[in-house]
Amino acid sequence: MGIPTAELTPKVRQALQQLMAEVYQLRQDLEEARQRVGYLEELADQDTLAPVLNRRAFIRELTRMSAYAERYGAAGSVLYFDVNGMKQINDKHGHGAGDAALKRIAEILLRNVRASDVVGRLGGDEFGVILAQSDVAAAQAKAESLAQVIAAEEVEWNGTALPLSVAVGAHALSAEQPVDEALDAADRAMYANKRGRSQA
Repeated sequence: MGIPTAELTPKVRQALQQLMAEVYQLRQDLEEARQRVGYLEELADQDTLAPVLNRRAFIRELTRMSAYAERYGAAGSVLYFDVNGMKQINDKHGHGAGDAALKRIAEILLRNVRASDVVGRLGGDEFGVILAQSDVAAAQAKAESLAQVIAAEEVEWNGTALPLSVAVGAHALSAEQPVDEALDAADRAMYANKRGRSQA
């Protein structure tokens, strides 16, 4: 219902214009607030060093994937990576070199997984990857492929080329298994692979 033209005195027009301007400003402020909240949420999910999710956000996404797999019967797997030789890199070249190596590995993982997959840093020199629509056989093949890609690259630090390598384990997600146990199982598989390679 509009206001009759005859009642639109200059004061009424001015009041309406001011009200419309205030409504517009409120909408602008609300949109800016939404953007700030989104930015802060994204910031809270990011690892402090590498351009991947932090452990808390990774566990949240792993929980979502497990629930999706349970509801729709879809396959899903988790990979657990441990960077080899980080202590030697830090001791010989400094922690800056170690940080550069971790960043490079995170970038390699991001470049070599699908948009539907999730990469996170689980702490220290450990990374995780959630593979959607992937059974354990496919996950193991992907794990080996990623390890080979990482081993084929290196990071430059103060004129020195530092080789990169990782140990990795894979584990299939199951509706009957809590996500923390699934992650622990992938961790154990990684250490089993690391021991096997060192003995070989």
